[in-house]
Amino acid sequence: MSTEENPAAAPRSLAEALRGRDDVSLAALLRSRPDLITPVPTDLTQLATRAGTRASVVRALERLDRFTLQTAQALAIASDPATYDELLGLMAGDDGDPAVSAALPHALGTLRAQALVWGGDDRLRLVRTARELLAPSPQHPSPTGLGPTVREAGAGISPGRIQEILTTAGLPSTHDSVSALNALAGLFDDPEQMSALLDQAPSESVEVLERLVWGPPYGQVTADPAPRLRWLLDRGLLLPTAPGTVVLPREVALRLRAGRAHRTTEPVPPPVAAAAAHRPQLVDATAAGQAYTALATVEELLKDWHEGGPAVLRAGGLSVRDLKRTAVALDVPEPGAAFWVELAYAAGLLASDGEADERYAATPAYDEWRERPAGERWARLVTAWLAATRTPGLVGERDAKDRTLSALGPGLDRSAAPEVRHRVLALLAGLPEGAAPDAGSLLARLRWERPPRADRTGGGAPSPYARRTSAQPAEGARGVAARAGGPGAPGYSADGASGAGGEDDLRSRLARWTLAEAEMLGVTGRGALSSHGRALIGAPPAPRHADTRTEPAGPGDKLPVHHRQTPVPPALSPVEQATAAAAAGRLLDPLLPEPLDHVLLQADLTAVAPGPLERPLADMLGVLADVESKGGATVYRFTPASVRRALDAGQSAADLHAFLAAHSRTPVPQPLAYLIDDVARRHGHLRVGAASSYVRCDDDAVLNEILADKRAAGLGLRRLAPTVLAARTDPAALLEGLRAMGFAPAAESAEGDVLIARADAYRTPPRTPPEPVPDGPPVPDDTLLAAAIRAVRAGDLASTAPRRPVAGAADTAPGELPRTTAAETLAGLQAAVLTNDTLWIGYVNAEGGASQRVIAPIRVEGGFVTAYDHTADEVRTYPLHRITGVAELAE
Repeated sequence: MSTEENPAAAPRSLAEALRGRDDVSLAALLRSRPDLITPVPTDLTQLATRAGTRASVVRALERLDRFTLQTAQALAIASDPATYDELLGLMAGDDGDPAVSAALPHALGTLRAQALVWGGDDRLRLVRTARELLAPSPQHPSPTGLGPTVREAGAGISPGRIQEILTTAGLPSTHDSVSALNALAGLFDDPEQMSALLDQAPSESVEVLERLVWGPPYGQVTADPAPRLRWLLDRGLLLPTAPGTVVLPREVALRLRAGRAHRTTEPVPPPVAAAAAHRPQLVDATAAGQAYTALATVEELLKDWHEGGPAVLRAGGLSVRDLKRTAVALDVPEPGAAFWVELAYAAGLLASDGEADERYAATPAYDEWRERPAGERWARLVTAWLAATRTPGLVGERDAKDRTLSALGPGLDRSAAPEVRHRVLALLAGLPEGAAPDAGSLLARLRWERPPRADRTGGGAPSPYARRTSAQPAEGARGVAARAGGPGAPGYSADGASGAGGEDDLRSRLARWTLAEAEMLGVTGRGALSSHGRALIGAPPAPRHADTRTEPAGPGDKLPVHHRQTPVPPALSPVEQATAAAAAGRLLDPLLPEPLDHVLLQADLTAVAPGPLERPLADMLGVLADVESKGGATVYRFTPASVRRALDAGQSAADLHAFLAAHSRTPVPQPLAYLIDDVARRHGHLRVGAASSYVRCDDDAVLNEILADKRAAGLGLRRLAPTVLAARTDPAALLEGLRAMGFAPAAESAEGDVLIARADAYRTPPRTPPEPVPDGPPVPDDTLLAAAIRAVRAGDLASTAPRRPVAGAADTAPGELPRTTAAETLAGLQAAVLTNDTLWIGYVNAEGGASQRVIAPIRVEGGFVTAYDHTADEVRTYPLHRITGVAELAE
């Protein structure tokens, strides 16, 4: 039975409306608005109160799509309560709109499901807080561009002036101002009378109305308005709201708009258009190449920092100089270097060491990560990227305190980043396979799903009272015409609201950064989502594009908009995301190049690696030679310094010859063999130890040469013995000084043994990856939802069950705990055990917290009562001395 047939069944409050919902509906509400369950409310009345708080309502409005938000805005300017037909008229207009009529039930259902609207179709009520946020006011103009009603705008007009307006408009006089304003509103609501009135209006007056009809509805006049304005003021088509300010009443504007609350309604989300199409195989191959480059770049970054990276700034983060040096080392722009550094940090591969002289270095997790298969390593990177709230694109910008934001520093967290990344990838998954999106249509779709803040509340528009300016042109000697920025005015949207603020601009930038970062990581290839990228977000296989061409389209080749796109996959839980990432890594593995076990040695002291190398070969070659160029093939160059580095790491000349012979497909060139033998012959000929430091050599002629060299003056050398020199500098500085002079000294220990300077990486203590900053409370899981709903319903039963006091008990006001004496409490509980009755009790816990409960006593003994607690839905035991009183429930 509908509420029209049975008015008594209509809910009188939001709490009553929630009380009539089933568990599935309540679970959907708590899942869409998780702030309502933190902490779990005691009953449905408290849940309704919390759902109407300003912070919760604002948060809910921010997550509505554009059409659902427009529906809420229309309800805010409708009567309270409104009917469905009235709402439909405001959304579709007098002429109707089939698309709006088809989409409105779903939008209204969304508002009801999120407890922003309650009541039946004959009595729709917008939550009071939402009405206050969305209704037009001088301080907060509505995105609808509408002004106050006749009754609101005419509240400050004198009774005599109101009667004059009635007479001029052709209406009979009334006995009071209220009935006069009602009569004037009735005139404007009547299409026939309104048309007759406007037919009498001068064309100049109609032009003024057309300027104000879509908002803002305010304008300025002088004390002596022009005739075209006077005609409107005398008939109430414009009403004064303040000295020099007039407003177009809401009823007049709606009549001029043919009943539409919005100039443009968007019942259907704009589709994401494809800008170009590529062969899916080409997309996957390109993405796999980018994924391999991403893995190599992260390894190169951490290899560059393996002995301890840059110092941590006092305020946290990398200095600008260190970021530039890292960009040069990685051969990427500085924004790219910031991205790779932040990605390694988010994946837990990089952290600060926490020492007094704090520096960045790889974590122990990096060594484990390097040993994993390539697909698993990539999956870990992209999983961290998807969930990270740190935003490397902000590096170099300034925060609210005008401080520069640095990589790895504070202030980079943006809680919206994970949601935007998932939405962008999900929308790409809705395109046909191999299709790259048009960025403009993608951003338009995101703005429809999450409208800018000004479109939500209109809060970005300036107050109409601030629009008085002497720069407005005069309308002759008799006054200034009413003026307002129309829809085309700078800074205003089509509905008259100001442009998006900083938060909304950030969302668009996050979307653009996501497209670029996904390409860098190999999630996309040539702008299109790869097959392993689809698996990463749990998307089904994409539909094949109707275009059968095999060559990629050019950059300017626009494809038709796809109206039948694949449904956008929902967000995944952390466990589901880990599973999807593992599956994506397995799809990627066959696309990556197989590591090689050989290089090509050349006579110019270089080695060419025609592809990725196996890890032991790459590690050893990285010590023995310097990387000269990268690309499809990596070129290594052998130098005296690089060979000495390998000897310092404990290798002998024979080891190096054997290594090169085993891993080269070409014979070892004679110049390279000579280079190794020459450096090895001189390596370790000199010994450096700690005196502060000393140099010893069996050949005193070499020591004489060192002492005679002017470059040794800064080392503070002096001869201790024919084969020993002492120095004032420390051993490390002495080693560097002698090497700069062209010698090849080796360090030795206190026992005289040669110290092997292996490239052992410096590692931080075990570190956990940074925790993402949540965008509000987390979405509760099914277990928590079930427990919360059970507790809320039990608490609601306890708070709403009709009660009657036990004989002799003191009267209790609604909401107060029952109060009875100890004897009355004991007697009431014992009687309930015998009769199996349910009682209402007041209880004070050990912390002093008071609560009311509905219990069914089972046993009373030893100063305790054991009972089934309907509020907690379990059997509990309560000390009798903590029960404030008992009362029976009414039949």
